Amino acid sequence: MLEFLALGSDPAAAKAVAQELGGTAYLSSGSSEGRPFASIVRVATSDPARLAPASDLGLYLAFSRTMRAHPHNWTGPNPTPGVVAAFGLVRRSDRSHLEADAHWRDIHAPLALRIHIGMWAYTQCSIVERFSGEDYDGIALCGFGSDDDLRQRFFDGPEGQQAIRDDVASFADTQRSPRRVLCQEWTFR
Repeated sequence: MLEFLALGSDPAAAKAVAQELGGTAYLSSGSSEGRPFASIVRVATSDPARLAPASDLGLYLAFSRTMRAHPHNWTGPNPTPGVVAAFGLVRRSDRSHLEADAHWRDIHAPLALRIHIGMWAYTQCSIVERFSGEDYDGIALCGFGSDDDLRQRFFDGPEGQQAIRDDVASFADTQRSPRRVLCQEWTFR
């Protein structure tokens, strides 16, 4: 699905924009110091200017692929249970965007679904066009049912952890890709 991604520094503005436009907001609850962004808004809209309050750090058009959908068994307007780890992706310089994206989708995703045993939701947002912000190739949204699942069940073991690291290094620039941002998900769709 094509949708806009707004990266911002103000979680309250992001939540308000997502609610107004019927989208989803990912809001960092901790300090945003040293992090590439404090919020993400995902929304399909014909008026991207309405995302301005939430996009001071970047505005992108992305093709979002749900690789694993989390179970919807709660009611709003409350946040989704658990935590989402958002990872920015910058491809290796020796790979085109299409090559890196194909690897991410076809090779990395099945590996991640097998090794990240506590991950209950996984969406890849492949950047189609950058209007402003850092030159990301994608944003990965990895949902876990709890902080404990994220900390203790991110990998199935040391071999799985190494397999993920090796695979990511084969298509992503691990030095330029920003560190993860932990968020709470608010869906207003």
